[in-house]
Amino acid sequence: MLLPKLVAAVTPHSSDVWFPASVHLSGRIGKAAGHIGLCRSYHHMMTALIVGDSPMPQAKKARAVGFNHVALEVGDIEEALAFYGRLFEFKLRGKSKTSAFIDLGDQFLALQKGRTQAADDGRHFGLVVDDKDAVRRALAAAGIKPLPGPFLDFRDPWGNRIEIVGYDNIQFTKAPNVLRGMGLAHLAKNKDAIKELTDKGMAPS
Repeated sequence: MLLPKLVAAVTPHSSDVWFPASVHLSGRIGKAAGHIGLCRSYHHMMTALIVGDSPMPQAKKARAVGFNHVALEVGDIEEALAFYGRLFEFKLRGKSKTSAFIDLGDQFLALQKGRTQAADDGRHFGLVVDDKDAVRRALAAAGIKPLPGPFLDFRDPWGNRIEIVGYDNIQFTKAPNVLRGMGLAHLAKNKDAIKELTDKGMAPS
């Protein structure tokens, strides 16, 4: 009768695991070298099955780079364009009865017809401008009172909350070719913004 002889092998993450090391074929145990070779081979196979030859590689995650556009829901496209036209100078990338796209160089602001939700409270986005004081004056001329707080925030007639941010005072930086194409090549950063960028290895050239 053929009976397997069992020996024990210790794996890195378990107690003794028993497996056949050699088989009694002719009443004698195989030669020591063959016995050890079979034992080691079987041990490697079992270890690979139990704990794996190597850790599973981590899936590569995408890096968030920036914003292509922000979409705002409004009640009427023509009314929205008239409202924002009182506050800002801009050009359109395109327009239809239900949407309009305000060009921001390599980005854009999308206006979409159909807002039904309540007015924004804390939720907002920061719109970068070349002249923050000019927006403050335009808001006053339009009879729009900024929201309470240390920043220049307001809501449009449809409840979208917008914070006005000066280009010179923030890390966000348009590429020189984009600024040139927008006719804004003269824009620069103040010392605080330059320090913040420098600390991150992003000092303006």
